[in-house]
Amino acid sequence: MESNPVLLESKSSPINLLNEMQQLRLLGHLCDVTVSVEYQGVRAEFPAHKAVLAATSKFFKEVFLNEKPVDGPRSNVFLNEVQVADFASFLEFVYTARVEVEEDRVQRMLEIAEKLKCLDLSETCFQLKKQMLESVLLELQNFSESQNSEEESAARLRTTPMAETEREPPDSSIAVPGRGASPDGLAAKPKEK
Repeated sequence: MESNPVLLESKSSPINLLNEMQQLRLLGHLCDVTVSVEYQGVRAEFPAHKAVLAATSKFFKEVFLNEKPVDGPRSNVFLNEVQVADFASFLEFVYTARVEVEEDRVQRMLEIAEKLKCLDLSETCFQLKKQMLESVLLELQNFSESQNSEEESAARLRTTPMAETEREPPDSSIAVPGRGASPDGLAAKPKEK
């Protein structure tokens, strides 16, 4: 009797793997590359794992695949014009699939994602920027609609009283000065039966 194949799939394994790799990196265990970044005189070194960087960044993949074996067991990569905080956020993202940054840094994170050819971070930044833009546009639209509504209300309030005072009764025979009658004709109104 033949048994049907079944799929054994873990939903938590990818998250657990990332968490464990992050812990190993933070403790400096099994790290086989040091990434040195420098921006305007500020420099920092980050130990990391080649496999994680190569799997998440085409830039690092190209660097590591083209590296000469003479470099030894641990290699160094130097990145100029990359801010320390931005690279630290990049590393946190590639090791955890999430990172919290200030809104004004999203554009810089997009730039580092493009520079390091990290598609996941690039798409994440792009989607967040799109949401931020849509939110701003929605706020502007709501503000514009409320301004238009206020202006229409104010216009109605201004025109309604004026229109009532300017109207004359439909069969008015009262002479109004300036409409072809003299001031003397105001007192005299013939009575009709």
